[in-house]
This record gives sequence, structure tokens and C-alpha cells, in this order.
Amino acid sequence: MRASRLTLRFVALGYLAVLLLVPVGLVFWRTFEHGLAPVWASVTTPAAIHAFWLTVEVAAIAVPLNAIFGVVAALALVRGRFAGKWLLDALIDLPFAISPVVVGLALLLVYGRSGWLSELPVQVIFAVPGIVLATVFVSLPFVAREVAPVLREVGDEQEQAAATLGASRWQAFWRVTLPSIRWGLAYGVVLSTARALGEFGAVSVVSGKIAGQTETLTLLVEKRFENFDLAGAYAASTLLALIALATLLAMTALRRRAE
Repeated sequence: MRASRLTLRFVALGYLAVLLLVPVGLVFWRTFEHGLAPVWASVTTPAAIHAFWLTVEVAAIAVPLNAIFGVVAALALVRGRFAGKWLLDALIDLPFAISPVVVGLALLLVYGRSGWLSELPVQVIFAVPGIVLATVFVSLPFVAREVAPVLREVGDEQEQAAATLGASRWQAFWRVTLPSIRWGLAYGVVLSTARALGEFGAVSVVSGKIAGQTETLTLLVEKRFENFDLAGAYAASTLLALIALATLLAMTALRRRAE
């Protein structure tokens, strides 16, 4: 019995190493094989700096929007009673089912030059608003799907008790509901952040890949690789990997505190 367990663990770890650890390790090795100076030079170019801050800016806009929507949607699904709840439940999972490229094309059809909303006073396609919209959509479900199970687990007894003591709905939410879902909310925010930082498909369609304007880190990696700037591509990839590692560490820490 013990031997079979050890075999299963070995197979699982070997599978994980082949799919993840070895490729990522090779990227790190290729990045630093010539020292730190070329890496620093690659990640401090104006294009790389702009791509980094644009990626952070998009995530800083998209994640709070998804956090607000996720909490409201979770409350509606768990506490609400209304017709069409099943439809809302299905729509939240829509980004999981639709390819990001299709999402980008849909935004292009709606907000593009000949789209339904092409006459808006603000340019959406081939600009930052389009990147934000695409990122919001692909990272939409995470907060809602993390908060909803927590709401079901804690129940609504404390909220009802607060109401009987004279608390308004907003006071009950702020003082009772929000503290009880804080770890689920934080975990959903971390997952949404990771998805927003690493988005490529939808962003590549709506951004136009304009250097210095609409080029995120993931698009910069693609551009450098296609231009045979492998050192620059590896350096940008390593920066993304470090951000992902920080996100993973944050998720692990939040999970331990929640438990």
C-alpha cells in the first residue's frame, strides 16, 4: 500500500515537472546564462518599462471592478431570490467557456470602426479602454466563484441578527458580511490579478500591439520572440514568471490564514 502511494506521488511530481518545472526552469536558465547585465538591459528599455506599467495599470483597473461585481453577483446568487438566477450563474462562467480570441473579436465588432458603439467619444479599440474591457471579461468569474461558497457556508443568521438589532443593510454588509467573506474575497482577487496580468489572447486582438502605447508584457514577449530577440523575450518572460510566483505565494499565504 505504501509503495503504491509513493509511486502515485512520484508519477504526479514527474508529470508536474515535465509540464511546468522543466520548461520554466529552462526559461530562467536561458535568461541568466550570460549574466545579469543583459537581463537588466532588456527589462529597462523604454518599451519594456512602458509594457510593465501598462500591464499593472490594466490590472489595477480590472481587478477592483471584478471584485465589486464578484461580491454583488455572489450575494445575488446566494442570498437573492429572483427569476433568471440560473442565467446569471451561467453568464458568470461564460469567460471559462469562450476563447479569449473570440472575446477580442466580439469587442472589435461592438466597439470597432464599424461597430454598434463606434461613435463613442472615447476610443476603445486599439487603446487602453479596450484592453481593460478584454481583461475585465476574461478575469470576471474568479471573485464570484470564490465568495459564493463562503457565503453559503457562513449562512445568513448573523446578518438577520444584525437586522433585528436595527442595523441597515449597508451596516450589516460592512460589519458582518464583509468580514466573514474577506478571505474568499482576497483569494478571488489574487486569482483575478494573476489572470489579468497574464492575459494574451483577447488583448492581442483589441490592442493593436502599438509599441509604447498598447503593448503589455505578454505582447512584448511575443514581439521580441518574433523579432528573434530571444534574450529580450526570455527576460520579459522571466519578469512575468516572477510576478506569477509572487501571486502564487500570496495565494498560499491567504489559504493558510483562511484555514
